Amino acid sequence: MTELGPVAWPPAPIKTERLVLREPDLRDRAKFIEMLASPEVHTYLGGPRPRDELEREMPEVPERWPGSFVVDLNGVMIGQILLRRAPEHHRPAAAGRADLGYLFLPRAWGFGYATESCAAALDWFDGALPGEPVVLATQTANVGSMSLAAKLGFIEVERFRAWDAEQWLGMRSPVASCD
Repeated sequence: MTELGPVAWPPAPIKTERLVLREPDLRDRAKFIEMLASPEVHTYLGGPRPRDELEREMPEVPERWPGSFVVDLNGVMIGQILLRRAPEHHRPAAAGRADLGYLFLPRAWGFGYATESCAAALDWFDGALPGEPVVLATQTANVGSMSLAAKLGFIEVERFRAWDAEQWLGMRSPVASCD
């Protein structure tokens, strides 16, 4: 399920000090393909998809559904934030809850863009669905993602094994700080 519930979509673009979170549009297709085909981006996500397959299958305007934000830096997509419901077959602690996901192009790594944009998306979410917690899952080996989860106020709920690796599931209460 990708819907967030009774939330008007798309929201007005969300502006931070350096970034804009907005709905995907035509200009983003090439960056989505680059991101989804990147071995670096998919190190902890089961590997990249073949570029030729993405070229064939990617719609003209990619990922246009509630909860999908493009992270835009100076008019160019550098990443994606996803806020969607965790599937019912997911971990019991996560099932049906809002789930935060993110992908960034490698050239955008190390500048704090993920922290800035995820914090803005979570602030928007807190306003749109007050009182609702958010979950985040990542591999424990993904040091950057583990660090980001801590910065955003996610607290460990459980660790489990999936896809031949240890996974971490965290939850953020709506009162957690995103500074």
